[in-house]
Amino acid sequence: MDISELLGPGSRVKHPAYGDGCVLKLNYNSYAVCFMLYGVKDVGKEYTDWEIIEKVDAEESISFSEAEKSLISILKKWSDVTEVVPLGDNWKGGKMILKPQDPDLKSKEIPMETFFHKIVMTRDRLRVMEQRINSSKSLSGEEKINLQQYLTRIYGSLTTFNVLFKLKSQQFKGESSK
Repeated sequence: MDISELLGPGSRVKHPAYGDGCVLKLNYNSYAVCFMLYGVKDVGKEYTDWEIIEKVDAEESISFSEAEKSLISILKKWSDVTEVVPLGDNWKGGKMILKPQDPDLKSKEIPMETFFHKIVMTRDRLRVMEQRINSSKSLSGEEKINLQQYLTRIYGSLTTFNVLFKLKSQQFKGESSK
């Protein structure tokens, strides 16, 4: 889309469902529009069913923080570089002990850091699988949804290990109870 076709911040519009609104910001694929009765909504840049009451020309610029967020998102999505995920302080230096019921068998001790690293690698590989499913050209929408549901259930099963994570934002999230 040519920059001259874009609505700039301050442009006034009338949406058939949301009513009168004002463009607040241009995102990569959408406008952030504040509607009087419905608040801020994202509207795709390709949307044409609204009436443009007053057009303000868009400027071709992007803030540093927006560029940084976009770059971080792209790197997380497409690279094999993994983020540093800290182990919860309570578990540092600890051991996981696997003790069989049979007293004749030997126990297995695993350093918590090693076990935690394997959990994080599992999470990262699930995320890569999720991205590959979502970007697959050969899977139908229904197949993608079915596979996504399995991944969500896997994440849910792994929430048991959330106690090991230092940061809540890096924990596993399964199906919402909403």
